[in-house]
Amino acid sequence: MRGWHGLEDVPGDWGRSVITIGVFDGVHRGHQKMVTRAVEMARELGMSSVVVTFDPHPEEVVRPGTHPLRLTTPRHRTELLAALGVDAVCVLPFTLEFSRMSPDEFVQTILVDRLHAGGVVVGENFRFGHKAAGDIETLQTLGEKYDFVAEAVPLVSNGGIISSTLIRDRLAAGDTEAVAVALGRPHRVEGVVVRGYQRGRQLGFPTANVESPAFTAIPADGVYAGWLQCVPNGNLPVAYDGERWPAAISVGTNPTFEGVPRTVEAYALDRDDLELYGAHVAVDFGPRLRDNLRFDSVEALIGQMRADVDEARRLTAVWTPPDSF
Repeated sequence: MRGWHGLEDVPGDWGRSVITIGVFDGVHRGHQKMVTRAVEMARELGMSSVVVTFDPHPEEVVRPGTHPLRLTTPRHRTELLAALGVDAVCVLPFTLEFSRMSPDEFVQTILVDRLHAGGVVVGENFRFGHKAAGDIETLQTLGEKYDFVAEAVPLVSNGGIISSTLIRDRLAAGDTEAVAVALGRPHRVEGVVVRGYQRGRQLGFPTANVESPAFTAIPADGVYAGWLQCVPNGNLPVAYDGERWPAAISVGTNPTFEGVPRTVEAYALDRDDLELYGAHVAVDFGPRLRDNLRFDSVEALIGQMRADVDEARRLTAVWTPPDSF
């Protein structure tokens, strides 16, 4: 798959394309339907398939200070799109000037002049252009003008409408199983392993303390079953790249020990030999086990941690994302 950052990266001899457009934060099941349809249409028409997406999130530019919590890193989003079979991903820098383009200017400048649109696939609620003036009917009318077909895809899976907003709401409630339904996979938090208070190691459960980028969507405080793995970050070779370990995951401030900042910590089950400081890791969230609790003694905490590990071991051996809500 080819990746372009900005229209200037698109080769001058790029042929006609079927294009799908969106932020695609999360690449949820609704997004997957859009991208899959674009790939299918491209094959039907003998063209290449291109995903057009944006960075930063348009909301950050149009409504400064809102900063929607991000469901995927740019790298992971690109990986997920590539897995759907697209030929190229074009990331457009979203600026205030860009947001002021009229629907016709957006279509002509981006879709026609640079990407040579032969087809365009969008979600049925797609809006574009200055003040969101354009919709699917606008796009179809412009398609007649510029010689491309436009098609809208319902963002529905298993009878429910899928949206990134819905997923963020479910994460805030700690409902990681509903999130897995919407995504078709566990929700992932990525970051660099940093040195924490090392209390887990002292208690017999050494954890990877994950420092994630600002505005990362993190599930509600609690304890979860899931997985931990190292992922390439371009400049740090790690001996464990590609390995994925079942894990017990804690999100929160650890109420038994006061004054601790909110953290994401993952204990790779039965592995006390991992050296992960400085590594870029991914934490995949499976089912929620329990709320965070305050324990009267360290011994009581250790007893609960052992029970959590046993339950995480059981669940990660059998759990897969559900098919419906």
